[in-house]
Amino acid sequence: MRLLVVEDEEGLVSALRSGLGRAGYAVDTAATAAEATEKLAVTEYDLMILDITLPDSDGFTICRAVRRGDLATASGPELRILMLTARSGLSDRVRGLDEGADDYITKPFALVELLARIRALLRRDVTGGSAVLEVGGLYLDSARHLAARDGRELSLTLKEFGVLRYMMSRPGHVVSAEELLEHVWDENTDPFTQSVRVTVGTLRRKLTADGEGPVLETVIGRGYRLRVER
Repeated sequence: MRLLVVEDEEGLVSALRSGLGRAGYAVDTAATAAEATEKLAVTEYDLMILDITLPDSDGFTICRAVRRGDLATASGPELRILMLTARSGLSDRVRGLDEGADDYITKPFALVELLARIRALLRRDVTGGSAVLEVGGLYLDSARHLAARDGRELSLTLKEFGVLRYMMSRPGHVVSAEELLEHVWDENTDPFTQSVRVTVGTLRRKLTADGEGPVLETVIGRGYRLRVER
């Protein structure tokens, strides 16, 4: 999943990039509303973490513009928005939610709680409220970072886990390498990298390490598809 962190405090940005990255998320950052607007227009994000106080605007304005469709975003007006701010007053919290934020967390905060809230927001549309995905004999638990096939636990890297999670949320659909790059990798990734091909290859081998039949297939010229086992 790809996240946009809109925050101008460099130390916090670095900490969030590190903590969210360790949890398997691809993280882009913006220090101003203008920079956020540029990135939202061209990149489809799964969730935006948004500070209220920014050098050139405020998070309330950005949130409202996204929800009303006044701000053109690749993700559309339904982009999940989590406000993360030092403004803890009741009126600020109410305003943030009324402007369209899906959740509101105040600083200082615990990373484990932030991650739990992110998981809760990201799984709503895809899994109907569950942290667990099951497709055929495949099992994936985002909360515990656990994946298995037919009861055999899979030892996956963060990128392999991210690719499998994305593919399991779209079983039977062809997913292009560009789409995986967009959602599992971040803005610092070379667009001409072979990382997607390599990661899918190692994931495919791990999925069939015990001689099971292939479940992740390449659709020549289009991308990859997770077979829906009957």
